[in-house]
Amino acid sequence: MEGVLTPEIWIAVAEKTQIPELRRTTRDEPDYDKLMRYRIEILDRHGIKLSDIQKVIGTLPLLDGAKAMLDELRSLTQVIILSDTFEQFAQPLIRQMNWPTLFCHKLVVENDRIAGYKLRIADQKRKAVAAFKALNYHVVSAGDSYNDTGMLAEANAGFLIHAPENVKQQFPQFPAVESHAELLKHIKLALA
Repeated sequence: MEGVLTPEIWIAVAEKTQIPELRRTTRDEPDYDKLMRYRIEILDRHGIKLSDIQKVIGTLPLLDGAKAMLDELRSLTQVIILSDTFEQFAQPLIRQMNWPTLFCHKLVVENDRIAGYKLRIADQKRKAVAAFKALNYHVVSAGDSYNDTGMLAEANAGFLIHAPENVKQQFPQFPAVESHAELLKHIKLALA
């Protein structure tokens, strides 16, 4: 979801709070647990609460072209968003997308403090795609980060969108696009 359909939440929080360490994302750190422990430690050190993050998220628009692409895709096929975001973060963004199905994780919150997180299951994106394929669905996926590459490899067709150069170079097997219009064309071909 983040970096593909919406801005990166953590980068927006970093900009609002002026805490540059929070700019680190799955584009930079492939170890999700290490990244989340790092983020939670920084939030604690600076006294940033869940409600502070939710206020920032409430101001974020979708990326240009994301909603139009989603609307057109839903006229052709089912759309499910597999994300490493959290239920407590996603609602304002999912509302702007007209409530697509979202599979994501959950934060552990104590008195408005993010104390930890609970993964649905490890490697949930790839495993969800494998489960859809086991149900005889043809799966096309798109992502932008290290944590998307397992899902892209598992899908019948996988594409990178808005991916940084390091991800594109390490995973040249996935066609890389820079716009939602271009991604939509690739998805339509993959669905044909």
